[in-house]
Amino acid sequence: MTGLLLIPLLAGSLLGAADRPWGPASPCTGSTGFSCQEAPIVAAATSTPSSVWKFTRTQGTKDGESFAAIMKTADTSQSDPDFAGLIVRCAPKGKVDVLVALIRPFPPRSRPKVTIAASGGGTLTFDAGMAAAGAAVLLPDEVSAFAAGNWQTTPSLSVVVREGDSEIKGMVALNGLREAYHSLLANCGQ
Repeated sequence: MTGLLLIPLLAGSLLGAADRPWGPASPCTGSTGFSCQEAPIVAAATSTPSSVWKFTRTQGTKDGESFAAIMKTADTSQSDPDFAGLIVRCAPKGKVDVLVALIRPFPPRSRPKVTIAASGGGTLTFDAGMAAAGAAVLLPDEVSAFAAGNWQTTPSLSVVVREGDSEIKGMVALNGLREAYHSLLANCGQ
């Protein structure tokens, strides 16, 4: 249950660019007057929390600047307690970042190895960096192409984060990613 509560808090601090100070999460108000902080944007056929991608937006450091992200909590029955989930966020210059959210942070200067296995086949290992004081693993730019393409038709991902002799494993269901990703892109420049 801790992971379900922590991931929205992490996302609020992870939405900004890596080269700016992290700001607190703050709700935004659209033309319809709703708060978009932690609003579900895609619900799958089931009503379990893991079937919903959450949308968040946080205020940037500049006046009028904000950053959007979608996140999915881990399948807790198939994940270590320190694995919170997956975050896909808007980044500066039209980029999209993919991050693995953790409950137990690694040191901020860590360079973990991340292995991602798609349920449909295919395993890749990447050198990654840290974000949000070690509470999230920032995957390299090439991983964004998977979120924009292949992962949208993949049922789930298995993720293993290794740093030194520490290893954190997790599973994230990807149902609803296509719709959530397109909603994210529509909100990236706002």
